[in-house]
Amino acid sequence: MDPCPFVRIVVRNLCLKFCNSPPPLSCYCKIKLKNFTTQIADVACCDHVNQVGDQVQASFSFKKSEFDKLVIDKSNGLKIQLYSGPKGNPICGVGSSKLIGAVSVSLDSKVIDNNRGCLVLHNRWVKVGSKKSVELHLDVRVEPDPRFVFVFDGEPECSPQVFQVNGNLRQAVFTCNFSFRTSGDRNLRSGYLGSPLRSSEANNSGKWLRSMRQEKEKVVKERKGWSITIHDLSGSPVAMASMVTPFVPSHGSDDVGRSNPGGWLILRPGDNTWKPWGRLEAWRDSTGLLGYRFELLPEAGLDPITISNSTISSKHGGLFTIDITNGASPMITPGGSFDSGSGSWSWSGSGSDGSWAQVMHRGFVMSSKVGGTNPEVEIGVPYVTCTEDAAAYVALAAAVDLSVDACQPFSKKLCKELRYDGE
Repeated sequence: MDPCPFVRIVVRNLCLKFCNSPPPLSCYCKIKLKNFTTQIADVACCDHVNQVGDQVQASFSFKKSEFDKLVIDKSNGLKIQLYSGPKGNPICGVGSSKLIGAVSVSLDSKVIDNNRGCLVLHNRWVKVGSKKSVELHLDVRVEPDPRFVFVFDGEPECSPQVFQVNGNLRQAVFTCNFSFRTSGDRNLRSGYLGSPLRSSEANNSGKWLRSMRQEKEKVVKERKGWSITIHDLSGSPVAMASMVTPFVPSHGSDDVGRSNPGGWLILRPGDNTWKPWGRLEAWRDSTGLLGYRFELLPEAGLDPITISNSTISSKHGGLFTIDITNGASPMITPGGSFDSGSGSWSWSGSGSDGSWAQVMHRGFVMSSKVGGTNPEVEIGVPYVTCTEDAAAYVALAAAVDLSVDACQPFSKKLCKELRYDGE
């Protein structure tokens, strides 16, 4: 089935030139578009056009039909406000920023399709500010961003089918099999701490005996051994998400803490075995949000690279996203780490082997609506070259959705599918 048409508005290569005064120590901008969260980005200062860097400051994604509706109203333009000084709220009047000026860019109503490439809306210098003594270099483009869309027809723990969709078309492509990895494990177990009393010690101390009774009442809680395998329509396994680090409450707490997160391995088949492809960690933060971190696991000899690190609502769910747009490639950052606010890259697998040294791309990788609804997964076309590629992202989406349940307070009883018989 063909991918679904999506569109991206990309704001890039912002640079300020101060004609009659020295530049401030720092500048930033607020980039606004109707129905989207305001995006904030640093803006560099330069003396001439040759110093304009190659960096994306913001991007906005739409379904093609949503973009067509947006551009009908000419007032729905892109607005960029420029400031000098530090970002954030001033403290006692110190550290406040100053508005330099603002620029508006109209959105073009020309048809964007998957074959025409990008449409440049604006790529030049423009004067800003009341005295027009400041110039801004601005590059705004509308790019086709086709995606494969997959929808679970049930919660992952119910072993649902997964359909590929495009408009009104719907086709089954995968089946899921949720299980507990080892039948002897229990995700909520009662146990006694300390050693049993020996008969010779039973009368030694009533106080010690009372203490031991209290220890007996303590419950060791954990959620472990969950696993979901993705099969193609022939029944062959093409990806798996396996809980390898139990989800346990922090000491003195009812929640899974960031200091001791639960963990999943996302696996792909290769050489008649399962090969680790990515690792997901999840926890519940102090505000009740689900925190997560996802990293790709390279071939031997290279460090893992974190490509998604954020939070979503643990009560209502949200959007898990890998969208790597801004800054420099994490391949050259210390220790292989990646800051989603400053890195710009993406990874494309090749067949079932997925070499780590494959060509890097910028932009959208995947997103998934998780928690509170059946997961819906969008995957950028450059990242799907075979069935196993799509299945790996589907398994990742299932693991994130299941992590929303695994990070619920341990005083809350989970649904029957996530509990062993008798729990």
